Amino acid sequence: MLPEMDLDAATIHPMTAADLDEVIAIETDSFPRPWTRDHFLAEIDSHRSLPLIARIGQGQLAGYICATFVLDEGEILDVAVRRDCRGRGVGRMLVDTAISALAAHGVRTVGLEVRVSNESAIALYRRIGFEDVGVRKSYYENGEDAILMAYTINDSEGRADAV
Repeated sequence: MLPEMDLDAATIHPMTAADLDEVIAIETDSFPRPWTRDHFLAEIDSHRSLPLIARIGQGQLAGYICATFVLDEGEILDVAVRRDCRGRGVGRMLVDTAISALAAHGVRTVGLEVRVSNESAIALYRRIGFEDVGVRKSYYENGEDAILMAYTINDSEGRADAV
């Protein structure tokens, strides 16, 4: 267990291949069908992807996010926070940073899918300003539905904000 987290001391960095052992440990702990090392490497190597990590304390990896974009549309593909860091603002910091990075690439809308049972993630996305826009029936490996959510980036503020 980490000591109390000072998010002002948390840092966000581009994900590199050197981070993957830690990323895959969190991924495997977080999802029943985790991404592979090759999948993360493809995100790191893509000029249309924005894989980011959050480090805290003495450099411990607290979480990561993989976002991608095509033209003016972005998507959050994968996000996870280490179990002992959840509920402490790391996920919000990662999503906010990804939205800002996507906006800098000219993205106007950001989408994602989230399990209907993932109440904490849904609540976080709604607090940030994502809105429910649909449902993908039986989207996940266990037949669970996914809620489709979208966020609209507002130019007037120079930072992402819900419209």
